[in-house]
Amino acid sequence: MTCPGRNFEMLSFKAAVAALSISFGMTVIAPAIAPQMMVVEAAGGGGTAVVAVVNGTPITSGDVAKRVNFLRLQRAKGNLNSVAKQQLVDEAIERTGVLASGTSVSNEEVDAAYARFAANNKLSVEKLNEIMKQSGVTVDHFKSFIAISMSWPRAVQIRFGDSNKMTAGDIGARIAKSGANRPKVNEYILKQVIFVVPESKKNIAGKRKAEAEASRKKFPGCDQALAFAATMRDVSVKDLGRFLEPELPDNWKEPIKKAPMGGTTTTQVTPRGVEFIAICSKREVSDDAAAAAVFREEDLKKPGKQNEVDPNAKKYLEELRAKANVVMK
Repeated sequence: MTCPGRNFEMLSFKAAVAALSISFGMTVIAPAIAPQMMVVEAAGGGGTAVVAVVNGTPITSGDVAKRVNFLRLQRAKGNLNSVAKQQLVDEAIERTGVLASGTSVSNEEVDAAYARFAANNKLSVEKLNEIMKQSGVTVDHFKSFIAISMSWPRAVQIRFGDSNKMTAGDIGARIAKSGANRPKVNEYILKQVIFVVPESKKNIAGKRKAEAEASRKKFPGCDQALAFAATMRDVSVKDLGRFLEPELPDNWKEPIKKAPMGGTTTTQVTPRGVEFIAICSKREVSDDAAAAAVFREEDLKKPGKQNEVDPNAKKYLEELRAKANVVMK
């Protein structure tokens, strides 16, 4: 997932949410909206009657009410109750694809995206929590939206691979059209060091974090990473391979950029335990892959792209919908 540009002009809340659903980067809540958010009652009174069942998972009138409030914040028009219900049904279907592909994001990734959304709107997390509560959306509903918005593109990528990959001809034509030089970007070779915390022992996460912080300061380099990990208990090392800077995961991008070559990032607590990333190598490259990564990132900055639907995502949703058991109440 790439990070969008840092030079967005002021967007409406609707555009902000559209940008958020793509990349969880620099988005802005229009100041005319944010201070005046009030609880909006959706049709049906926000009760808990089941209005649809998707593959055995119920969608309630309370869920619909929250989504209607979310749509109102986006200044959506039309029959919001119907739109909300359809969105929730589609998201429930998308989750089946996410679960099948194992691409579900972690709670930590969702929390980090939520915090970035707050920061990029010049809000504290606490203030954003308050806005979500006052608006009738709720924090949990917004985070659920974030989770599927982050996970679904990964599932689509697994399903279709690189069918949208730019060809050498596409890249050459774009460079010629812009009159600019071929883009240059940093390429990283990375390893992931994980201090494992079993699900049944989450209470030791603080202790493991202290151990991870102490160990990374003594990290001997990638060549000795396995031997180094073997001296400690329940520590694993994973080769992450090659990453171009625009392709770095959002929650690791800044720590990786700040880390010295041969060094490590700061630690992060994840569902697996406590992790840090080792920077095995870092170099500037200017090949077709680098150009394609830069162009993809640039494209995501364009406001017009925020409302476009990936044709593969649409195709995959239709595939899953044809197999889904959907009962509308």
